[in-house]
Amino acid sequence: MAKPVDPFALHACELLSCVGPCVPKRMFGGWGIGTDGMNIALIFDETLFLKSNAETEPQWLAARGRPFLYEFKDGTSGRLNYHTPPDEALESPALMLPWARLALEAAVAARRPKKRAAAAGPRTSKKKKG
Repeated sequence: MAKPVDPFALHACELLSCVGPCVPKRMFGGWGIGTDGMNIALIFDETLFLKSNAETEPQWLAARGRPFLYEFKDGTSGRLNYHTPPDEALESPALMLPWARLALEAAVAARRPKKRAAAAGPRTSKKKKG
């Protein structure tokens, strides 16, 4: 029998529905929230984290968003590109809208193919003599 969806995950889906229909899924002891096949949020320990990236991170940090940090059993730690929205954004979809859009923007950017130029190394151009 499937476990019921956490009430906070349902609330987060309602808040994030301003960018599309959201679906909560169990994920590593927490919840992932997706729209259109893209993960835009995580919930761990009753805390909502929205997708971010290098381009959007300054906006999250300016709003005092905390990054998603985790610790492995061996004591090492890591970080995912997710940040907490401002507390007031948890009050309504209208207040969540700008943050949900940033999360969707980061999710769309993550879906784009990576540029191969960096992996291929610098290119040199050959000029024809003549």
